[in-house]
Amino acid sequence: MAKDPTRTEQAERRQVAALPWRHGAGGVEILLVTSRETRRWVTPKGGRMSGKTDAEAAAQEALEEAGIEGVVSDKPIGTFRYLKVLKRRASRWCVVSLYGLEVTAEHGDWQERDERERVWVSREEAASRVDEPDLKALIASFDP
Repeated sequence: MAKDPTRTEQAERRQVAALPWRHGAGGVEILLVTSRETRRWVTPKGGRMSGKTDAEAAAQEALEEAGIEGVVSDKPIGTFRYLKVLKRRASRWCVVSLYGLEVTAEHGDWQERDERERVWVSREEAASRVDEPDLKALIASFDP
């Protein structure tokens, strides 16, 4: 029997993510950032943080990765899964809790500015730019 290349031996990793949004002229707009290595469009995300709630950790990731601050929801919008491809190590499935973040401040300089691009797009455009099917669905149905 052939081995499934997407199967991993490790348990799924839990992560948190922010879905940064604002009211624009044409309706709700979503902020996406590029991932550092593959340059795919993603939402700001990362690991859970000791001493912070998952919502606070998602807001912290948004500040570090996209240079934005705002009001984060207490409860997740939903969850999505993706296969994190790691250099020199086995790929690993991640389960990500997604928190809405209404953006109130956008900084011109931020921690990962030289490593990422950011873009404001319509909800429909954001859903079309991300790769993960569950994240596409969460963005497409997002209604603050």
